[in-house]
Amino acid sequence: MSVSIDQVFVKQFEADVHLAYQQMGTKLRATVRSKSGVVGASTTFQKVGRGTASTKSRHGIVPVMNLNHEPVECVLQDYYAGDWVDALDELKTNVDERRVVASAGAYALGRKTDELIVNAMKQSTNSVGDYSTGLTKDLILSALEVLNQNDVPDDGRRFAVVGVHQWNELLSMDEFVSADYVGDNLPLISGGATKKWLGITWVLYNDLPLATSNRDCFMYHATSIGHACGQEVKTDISWHGERAAHFISNSMSQGAVLIDNAGIVCIKCKDSDGNEE
Repeated sequence: MSVSIDQVFVKQFEADVHLAYQQMGTKLRATVRSKSGVVGASTTFQKVGRGTASTKSRHGIVPVMNLNHEPVECVLQDYYAGDWVDALDELKTNVDERRVVASAGAYALGRKTDELIVNAMKQSTNSVGDYSTGLTKDLILSALEVLNQNDVPDDGRRFAVVGVHQWNELLSMDEFVSADYVGDNLPLISGGATKKWLGITWVLYNDLPLATSNRDCFMYHATSIGHACGQEVKTDISWHGERAAHFISNSMSQGAVLIDNAGIVCIKCKDSDGNEE
């Protein structure tokens, strides 16, 4: 066997992991403020205050806004996901087995990425609802009102993440599914787990906080949550002769933090699923 064949296996496997992580590993990373290539154990996101425009006299000095810069620290943590691939399995189903393990590792790290982001969202003190009803139009408009009152920009970067039951409730609203309200952006036709409505991109996500039948959903602006990455998904493959198998280790270093409490609202919904997580 050529000495280089193992390197080919390693490079192809790592490519599979990266592809799976980018395509299906994380749902929420693209919806928040993300910083890559962080060096060190933490990084800082700048929370910039509101500026005020003023007039000036002819030849006078341009007034300074005196913006308030409030640094928000985001601590990175290291995460790992590994598994064994038997040599005989490689001989029999090389490509399939590699991709199965690659996808599993990418999904595990992707779920961890989303878990970090959701944990940061949970720090918000803004909320609407009291868990007495499901996701209703009134609840949605109440959450939207909070964002508008806080002057959160309506610039196409507003998002709402909801659970499976809440997504089904959205599908029962004519305003959400009818072409009379949303034109060609129809979730029942596209079959996707995202949809634009009310200037908000709605995202279906399975692992939102659930206690008994109390589900927390979130409406937010992308800049209200910070995600930092010191190391993207990295794969290390080592041969263990005593096991006649490769051990495949996937790792990453990431963190998430709440940057601006004014830019996020927790929507407290009653969920049909009574299983406590």
